[in-house]
Amino acid sequence: MTGTSPLSPRELRAWLGFLTASHLLEHEMERRLKRDGGLSHPEFEVLLKLAQAEGRRMRMSDLAREAMLSKSRLTYQVTRLERDGLVRRRACDSDRRAVWAELTDEGAARLARVRPGHRAVVRDLLIDALTEEELEVLGAALDRVSDRLRERVRRRDRARRSER
Repeated sequence: MTGTSPLSPRELRAWLGFLTASHLLEHEMERRLKRDGGLSHPEFEVLLKLAQAEGRRMRMSDLAREAMLSKSRLTYQVTRLERDGLVRRRACDSDRRAVWAELTDEGAARLARVRPGHRAVVRDLLIDALTEEELEVLGAALDRVSDRLRERVRRRDRARRSER
């Protein structure tokens, strides 16, 4: 089928099912993170990426890419996290244009406090709803979709750079 042809009933069911489930899961995740630690889901993702990074810090540009946020959206999130003492920004000694985002001890503690609830939501509302086989198929399918989307972003970024 071509990219502009109408979706078949099976395709429409898959698309609407994905859309509905992802929105509902996101809503429940946001509610739990707010309740357990006053964090939004994007803030949680930023803290998690920093916690996993070497030295608990990343360049802002790398963090934006890893957290799949635009640079302006990341700046907004980091500003909020910095205001709450969970992250701090530092100038990069080796590159004056770069800025590091660093996870503070308070940020690590807040992340540790909300992670059990985050895992509980993922397990209860996604993992436990599927069989082992369904998890395998879903994981493989979403990997393919993610790879396709990442490649599209890379091509678009290359095209933008070549236009300059």
